[in-house]
Amino acid sequence: MRQFLSPAMLMAALGSVTVATPALADSGPRVEALVGWDRVSLDEGQYGLGTYSKSGFSYGGAVGYDWPVAPLVSVGVDGEIDGSTARYNYGGAGVQTGRDLYVGGRATFSLTPMTNLYAKVGFADARISANVPGLYMAGNHDGVRFGVGAQQSLAPHVYALLEYRHTSYQDNLSRNQLLTGIGLRF
Repeated sequence: MRQFLSPAMLMAALGSVTVATPALADSGPRVEALVGWDRVSLDEGQYGLGTYSKSGFSYGGAVGYDWPVAPLVSVGVDGEIDGSTARYNYGGAGVQTGRDLYVGGRATFSLTPMTNLYAKVGFADARISANVPGLYMAGNHDGVRFGVGAQQSLAPHVYALLEYRHTSYQDNLSRNQLLTGIGLRF
C-alpha cells in the first residue's frame, strides 16, 4: 500500500528546511556602544628596563557599514573612538592612556541565522604618554589593530557582541582589549 504525505506534513517538512537555511550575512549601516577590559603596555626591554603595563576600563562607540559579497559573507568599514582608565605609575615609570581612534575594514561570516563571526584590521591612533627613567614620550601614536569577534542577534536589528583586539603602536607600545557591546543595525 502506498502512503502519501498529507498537506500538513508537507508544509512542516518545507518549514523545517526553510528554518535550517542560514541567513544572509548582515549588511547596511550599524552603530555600537562598547565597554570592556583594556591593557596598555610599554616594552622597554631593549633598554634593560622591562615591560610596564596596566589594565583599565575601556568605553566607546563605533559606526560602520557592511556590504554583502556572497550569501553568507559581507565586507565593511568601521570607525571608532574610545577611551580608557588604564594608568600605570610606579616610582618614576608611568603609562597613561587617552582617546583612541580607529578606522579599518572587516569581513563578517554568518555562522547561523542568529550568529555572525568577524575579523577586522585597520589603522589606530592613540593618545598615550609614557615615561620611564631617562625616557619620556607623549602624544599620538599610530598603530595597526587586528581583531576578531562574534555578534549574536537579540531582536530584529539589535545584537550583542564580544570582541578581542590587539593593537601594536609605534615606540614599543601595545594594547590588548576584550570588549562587549550592543549594536543597532538600520
